[in-house]
Amino acid sequence: MKPKPRTYKEDGSKRRVLVVTSVQAEREAVLRGLKQTGGIDVLVAGVGLAQAAVFTAMALSSASYDLVINAGIAGGFPGKTDIGSLVLSSEIIAADLGAETAEGFCPLDQLELGTSRIAADAEFVRWMEQALQHQGISVTTGRILTVSTVTGTQETAEELIRRVPEAAAEGMEGFGVATAARLQGVPVLEMRAVSNFVGPRNRAAWRINEALQTLEKASSVLTEVVR
Repeated sequence: MKPKPRTYKEDGSKRRVLVVTSVQAEREAVLRGLKQTGGIDVLVAGVGLAQAAVFTAMALSSASYDLVINAGIAGGFPGKTDIGSLVLSSEIIAADLGAETAEGFCPLDQLELGTSRIAADAEFVRWMEQALQHQGISVTTGRILTVSTVTGTQETAEELIRRVPEAAAEGMEGFGVATAARLQGVPVLEMRAVSNFVGPRNRAAWRINEALQTLEKASSVLTEVVR
């Protein structure tokens, strides 16, 4: 049976969703999937954590939203997901936010200077996972890393997995979007279509068009949230 989305709030009004992408090609894929955008605003924030945080914060300050989604393409970790599949965040992690020590990397949490982890909205993630599966989309729910530098070597990929063994994908904006949403008290999740595997950089092997097609198809289920 197809899952029922959380279409209405307790007061009977419809939900409003903010979707944050990093580049225009991602925004266009989301819009193609939505077909109609009533109740859903799709923003291009730019590349990187800082721009994502600023533009998301500005959007949340100018309008009231019930959910924020960081949507785009990403690298997936081999063995955790497949190219052309979709990853939903259980948790959004700033993977390189911390300190380097003689014993290795020390995340911000262990330094007691804040947190580098933000949990995604679990209820909505569960609904999205079921809805995507109903659409025949291969989907994995797991931790998505936010990095400042895209991984380009096997050594770095292995180091990231040592830090976060449950990592399924990496992007560059998720933690910025999630930080802005958390400060405004708005639930958040990250949704990424896999275009390549995390590891040695091989731009020729990236399947960006396939990932964008997956992102488009996945975005179609969002219309049920505000319908």
